[in-house]
Amino acid sequence: MTAENTAAAAVPAQSRTLWSDAWRRLKKNRLAVFGAIWIAFIVVVALSADLWVPQTLGSPTETQSETMTDSSRLPPSAEHPFGTDTLGRDVLSRVIYGARVSLSVGVLATLISTAIGLVLGALAAFYGGVWDTIIMRCADVFMAFPYTLFVIAMIAVLGNGIQNVFIAIGILGWPSIARVFRSAILTVKENDYVDAARAMGASDARIIVRHIFPNSVASIVVYATMNVGGAILTESALSFLGMGVVPPDPSWGNLIQDGQTYLATQPWLMILPGLAILMTVLAFTLLGDGLRDALDVKMKDA
Repeated sequence: MTAENTAAAAVPAQSRTLWSDAWRRLKKNRLAVFGAIWIAFIVVVALSADLWVPQTLGSPTETQSETMTDSSRLPPSAEHPFGTDTLGRDVLSRVIYGARVSLSVGVLATLISTAIGLVLGALAAFYGGVWDTIIMRCADVFMAFPYTLFVIAMIAVLGNGIQNVFIAIGILGWPSIARVFRSAILTVKENDYVDAARAMGASDARIIVRHIFPNSVASIVVYATMNVGGAILTESALSFLGMGVVPPDPSWGNLIQDGQTYLATQPWLMILPGLAILMTVLAFTLLGDGLRDALDVKMKDA
């Protein structure tokens, strides 16, 4: 009976897919679960802000001019948990609405860079030869320039604004993703099932979409997740330098810029938005690290 039970228990384990195995391992990683919970929390709070923030905390953009001397730079309290800024605006409401900007830039920029990187990486790896040389040399040119300076130069050309920020970050972020995807495809395309599909007359597009892409995408999922945190940091740096989101619209970067002048007297104006950046970027990093371990095929039986 023991042998039969063991054999019966082994059947479901063998029938599990890569993604079900990854989900099972990911749930055991407490740090990755914490990262996922924090990301879910900040997304829900940011998306639901219109329903409760203006009524409870006040508008993040309107100033309190009639009581400016009484409401400016108030310390954290029950009424204003994060205090108020120089213009009397509630800092917590601005941090919440700033989360919309940072998350949208992080996600949209990553989607743009991932889409470009997947296409170019697939072309370089699958066809090789001249395609590989041209695409990889273009990637080398992009990566030869300091990334932040390259983004600043593009923003200077395109102009300030959230749309131009995620376009610039997305366009300039493709080389690293293309290299990762190219490396994954070079490994996968040597497998027998790719040769079998080609022998059966499958087109190049079908082989890439149906056979190579699904077996190479795991590394991109991990890299893209971590890349969201990097895009959030880049957007915050641009807004801090005055080249990102245009005031009075809130962004975590321009909140830190506004608060740096008062770091010695009202440190919460700078520290609290900084903690929001720290926690969110850390959450994406922990989740990406957990996904890397969960999707590692060498840990399939772990």
